[in-house]
Amino acid sequence: MNDIRTLEFSNGSLHLLDQRKLPMTRDIYVCGTYEDVEFAIRDMVVRGAPAIGATAAFGVYLAALEFQDFPREAFFSKLREAGRTLIKSRPTAVNLSWAVRRMLALAESSSALTPTHIAERLLEEAHTIQKEDVEINRRMGGHGNALVPEKATILTHCNTGALATAGWGTALGVVRSAVEAGKEVFVYADETRPRLQGSRLTAWELVQEGIPAKLIADNTAAFLMQQGKIDLILVGADRIAANGDTSNKIGTYMLSVAAKEHGVPFYVVAPVSTIDYEIQSGGEIPIEERSHEEVTQVGGTQIAAEGIDVYNPAFDITPHSYISAIVTEYGIAHPPFTQSLAAFHE
Repeated sequence: MNDIRTLEFSNGSLHLLDQRKLPMTRDIYVCGTYEDVEFAIRDMVVRGAPAIGATAAFGVYLAALEFQDFPREAFFSKLREAGRTLIKSRPTAVNLSWAVRRMLALAESSSALTPTHIAERLLEEAHTIQKEDVEINRRMGGHGNALVPEKATILTHCNTGALATAGWGTALGVVRSAVEAGKEVFVYADETRPRLQGSRLTAWELVQEGIPAKLIADNTAAFLMQQGKIDLILVGADRIAANGDTSNKIGTYMLSVAAKEHGVPFYVVAPVSTIDYEIQSGGEIPIEERSHEEVTQVGGTQIAAEGIDVYNPAFDITPHSYISAIVTEYGIAHPPFTQSLAAFHE
């Protein structure tokens, strides 16, 4: 399998594979401060809920490094402020706030140490979060592989591979695990408007891996289901409510409706850190809206009428009743999700 490194910390800075420039250019974006990390998350240099979480963890460390010479009280005040800034960069993906809060909790529990020693512990924790994510993805891939029949044709949406994580992937990680297990699979990858993560990123990963695939326009997916050409759908998640309602890239709900109509299994693949047990349904999930230019322009070229207004939500909500199962690192949750997901709650 091809080694795709989404993020790597070395020489005192965080190195991110710049996903804004793929697949044409493989550039590295270097973050030397937590403000650089906040920009990288907000501008989608890095994207995908697990990758954002790991990136934010290193952002907290960089903040601690920046403020380590401050008096203790000021150090903690600035560190918390940096954490709030990072959390605000993308409001929907819960892994972001989960990682930042985990880092801040470690800092608070280490308050007897000097700020410099706290920063050292935070760096270790960020590396741990990064390593854990790869291990979690591997476990999810193993569980999800059980849902993939031999010679399956799989539909994916957005990008859920190594680029969306610290390594291996969530939904696309299941595909990789199936291939690794020797199964013959074929993938249809939605282009995923408006930022084209499917055509720019998923298609690139599939080509790098040598996995048989075809790229399709988003509005082709239901027709493929109608023709009986899709065996299952695998998607990721940015936040899952306690009842199983799932927020994911815009267009996911539309796929789930078509899947239910045509009897196609619809699977969500996400780590338990994506489950927000504090909210009971998808109606409580904040939906990020992004710039008009993402819809009216492609690569900086205007493709829509000047002056037209735009509605550009980055995510939608798929009701739990449209989801066949949710694959996590702890196993596969089946309906009713209120009970099955609760069993994974630490």
